[in-house]
Amino acid sequence: MGDNTSNEDCLGWAARDSSGLLSPFKFSRRSINTDDVSLDITHCGVCYADVIWTRNKLGFTKYPIVPGHEIVGIVREIGSSVERFKVGERVAVGTYVDSCRECDYCNDGLEVYCSKGTTLTFDGIDRDGSVTKGGYSTYIVVHERYCFKIPENYPSHLAAPLLCAGITVYSPMIRHKMNQPGKTLGVIGLGGLGHLAVKFGKAFGLNVTVLSTSISKKEESLNLLGADKFVVSSDEEQMNATANSLDFLINTASGDIPFDQYLSLLKTAGVLVLVGFPSEVKFHPGSLNMGMKTISGSITGGTKETQEMLEFCATNKIYPETEIVPIQYSNEAIERMINKDVKYRFVIDIANSLK
Repeated sequence: MGDNTSNEDCLGWAARDSSGLLSPFKFSRRSINTDDVSLDITHCGVCYADVIWTRNKLGFTKYPIVPGHEIVGIVREIGSSVERFKVGERVAVGTYVDSCRECDYCNDGLEVYCSKGTTLTFDGIDRDGSVTKGGYSTYIVVHERYCFKIPENYPSHLAAPLLCAGITVYSPMIRHKMNQPGKTLGVIGLGGLGHLAVKFGKAFGLNVTVLSTSISKKEESLNLLGADKFVVSSDEEQMNATANSLDFLINTASGDIPFDQYLSLLKTAGVLVLVGFPSEVKFHPGSLNMGMKTISGSITGGTKETQEMLEFCATNKIYPETEIVPIQYSNEAIERMINKDVKYRFVIDIANSLK
């Protein structure tokens, strides 16, 4: 950028090295193209991806990095050919901001599986060669295709976690027809993703069992989130009593689990969906074959189903459990998230703290 700082009008919080420590950082956003939307960010959810990238856990982080991919804001400017959004409207942006727009997956509204790979909302390479910067910032410019309308009565701070945590569990639930009332769902892990899987499950009319190593989560699972049953997954007796009782299992945990044991909880033709990233997936072929079972993987979701999920949450009054924090608290929030000390998603109040 040289010495010309006059166009560095975006203020964000960035990590400069693998310590992941965030601090204020000024940078410039690209100017608006004809099909872009520029939005003033009001809220940004804190996701575990923010830890993985800021601390270079994957080995390819490009510093300085501005994290955040659960973004909600207000449109401040639109390109001349934008038709879906108007200035002043509330808009959300998720985990990616571009894709090839030509492959079968893009054509089917499944851009997240784009054949050429999506452009991540932060630390991705944009079309002009610049590195994308995320939602821990005052504003962002995004192609309208990758922006979502927030339903009128849905609060902005609650919409933010839906853009990654929400869609990551909603998408495979819809794909595997986990929206059949009366069926049984098991949710492994009760964090940002897991608690939303429980809420979606109940909204779909499922009988929901939470499986967790933490007995401390029992009361909240049953009373706050409305689960029907709580199983301590380290308790052999409770696990055996749950055998062959679940139509679906969604694994939101990234720790290693005994897959054979979990597969035994499924009924014949049951489905286990993996949305976390354990270090390995290991099971005996008989655990699948003998019960005609399926293990399936999933990441976030396409633009079509993301918009559908936002409408579904508004219609069914599904609200994430959040803790609102200022940007100045982001380092502490990340530490607390690592220590699982949040119920269940931090949301940064960008509008009132980043100025």
